[in-house]
Amino acid sequence: MAGIARLDSADVDFSKQLDALLTRETDTGDDVQHLVADILANVKRRGNEALCEYTARFDGWACTPESMEISHARMEEAWHAVSEQDRQALQLCVERIRAYHEHQLQADWDFTDAAGLTLGQRITPLDRVGLYVPGGKAAYPSSVLMNAVPAVVAGVKEIVMVVPTPGGELNELVLAAAYISGVQRGFAVGGAQAVAALAYGTETVPAVDKIVGPGNKFVAAAKRQVFGTCGIDMIAGPSEIVVVADGGHPAWLAADFLSQAEHDEAAQSILISTDARLLDQVAEAIEAHLAVLPRAAIARASVETHGALIHVHSWEEAAEAVNTIAPEHLELALEDPDALLPLIRHAGAIFLGHFVPEALGDYIAGPNHVLPTNRTARFSSPLGVYDFQKRTSIIRSTRAGVEAVGPAAAHLAHREGLQAHALTLELRLNDRTDV
Repeated sequence: MAGIARLDSADVDFSKQLDALLTRETDTGDDVQHLVADILANVKRRGNEALCEYTARFDGWACTPESMEISHARMEEAWHAVSEQDRQALQLCVERIRAYHEHQLQADWDFTDAAGLTLGQRITPLDRVGLYVPGGKAAYPSSVLMNAVPAVVAGVKEIVMVVPTPGGELNELVLAAAYISGVQRGFAVGGAQAVAALAYGTETVPAVDKIVGPGNKFVAAAKRQVFGTCGIDMIAGPSEIVVVADGGHPAWLAADFLSQAEHDEAAQSILISTDARLLDQVAEAIEAHLAVLPRAAIARASVETHGALIHVHSWEEAAEAVNTIAPEHLELALEDPDALLPLIRHAGAIFLGHFVPEALGDYIAGPNHVLPTNRTARFSSPLGVYDFQKRTSIIRSTRAGVEAVGPAAAHLAHREGLQAHALTLELRLNDRTDV
């Protein structure tokens, strides 16, 4: 296939080539940051008026405070309007996502130590979260499910959805997904202006405690800038997939390679193998798929700009390349994926074997498809129940406990020059009054 990068780990500058390949479009440009900052400030100051102005400008419909709201009844109407096959598929997805995420639930715990202090942790859900659902180049009901179901499992009291509606057209399947997954309120707005509305609140849109869900670079920049006013899940970049293969059907591998490329021109697909002939066969299969795929123009732009076929000379080199890339999705399309798995340290989600394409995880396997991108899998994790809960430390002590450890704490407080800190302990240590 002409235009797709070919890398070889034996090249002396392979590391430099790989680093260059991983440099993609981000939200850090000054033009994006300044535009987003202006939008956030305007919505914060002017509320619904600014929100509707931006919606009219960017999405092309005459938004009003009344027309932007998507009621729960409207979601239910969409649920009954979609096909029976749609409902069955959504219901099965919800059940599987719920079953997986229920295993992530944490319990309160405590213990009493040798000094007599009882220490513990209390788990509480967030009060209100905002779900950003992409709706520009395509509509993603699966994103609704993956964001809402873990929040419901976590016990979040109120779930609010925002979704861009170009031309004012609502996507019935997205609304049906919102209904079945537990969303209570929705708003037909998107972009940085929707993030601002969720973070600061308007006369119609309630302010939330945390914003979750992927979006374009303007959404990512907005989430970065409102962090601190509310929480965010992560800064999501363009989609990524790495496929490590030792054989298998080239057409399967090519389809897996293209599964993320069709999302966005800035998406990245990489195939790694010790078999140079297999790379050639997959390249031919990629071209064959692109001849018929409806989103071929997007996928071709992605793979020719950001894609790569990488020839390595050992599986240790394959693992090293994977850990450098730290991909959002990693397919180990190997006869024995468990042999390589212990060498993998950085990946958002890992798919083992020839019969588990990434798309299975996108929709119905159960684990979350909201995953760290842009190499952030080095330090962050998939969206989950833990993103919708808080951990609070619990400390209980008797007089004996303070007498056991308090003098050391008072000493350290004095050493830091914080005399009032020390005084709170010394008063208790020296006062024999029982309380």
